[in-house]
Amino acid sequence: MEKIKEGDIVGRKSYGRDILFTVEKIINKKDGKSIAILKGIIMRIEADSDLDDLVLMGKTQVENTMRSLEVKLEDKIKKCVKKQKNIKKPFFKRGIFDYISQEETGKILHLDGDKRYSDKSNKYYKKLQLNAIVRNVPENRQEYVVMDLLNRYNPDILVITGHDGMIKNGTGYNDIYNYRNSKYFINTVREAKKWVNKTGKELVIFAGACQSYYEALVAAGANFASSPARVLIDFMDPLVVAEKVATTEDYKYITINDIADELRDGTKGISGIGARGKKFTKKAKKS
Repeated sequence: MEKIKEGDIVGRKSYGRDILFTVEKIINKKDGKSIAILKGIIMRIEADSDLDDLVLMGKTQVENTMRSLEVKLEDKIKKCVKKQKNIKKPFFKRGIFDYISQEETGKILHLDGDKRYSDKSNKYYKKLQLNAIVRNVPENRQEYVVMDLLNRYNPDILVITGHDGMIKNGTGYNDIYNYRNSKYFINTVREAKKWVNKTGKELVIFAGACQSYYEALVAAGANFASSPARVLIDFMDPLVVAEKVATTEDYKYITINDIADELRDGTKGISGIGARGKKFTKKAKKS
């Protein structure tokens, strides 16, 4: 049997190899056994596993999975671009002066604990011509850098995400220590709310990943969060929320029902209190 090492793409035998993971780290225990810390390739899930339960995935399956991820990303981009083209831009006329509207979408600051996801998220925002800054920051470091980044970029929307998961699935829903990274997301939301209180800015916050402690994230101040039913969420789900808020007019209020159909598992995966859109229109004199 080929030895599992960091960076390998694996599946778990006991779960029928249903999710492809990257081996993030291998920890050698005192009893001589080793466990691997795993991060999902398509799902925002973090897990651990005995090395004996892992199997290397074949090159063809890995390539097919990565290709399906790219196809999904491109399909979503095409749908968004088509939707934008179908929206008529208003034209204003005032006496002898002509004015045109200039639309500006909300500025997004996206903190992602996964480097691969950070790169793909940046690609998504750029293709949609959204004003977005993406930073790859490990989940346990996000709370320490978010204040500085908020001061630097002054965004309208903050995305706090990466990987998460319940340690003991199906139990301990109200135990913060039963979540791998939820405590870091919660602390980051709290830091962001301090910035809001200091600046008076109306900041829309998305926070969480797979199986995150939804209730605590919302209580901390997130407008949208995962995961009410402690299910897995797709890598794109946070992007969908951010894009919807950024491109919705500021006089409209967005609820989860406006987004649910575009999410992997709808309101089971993401919910929240909602928020006003962040797109606004400026009038500019036509040259």
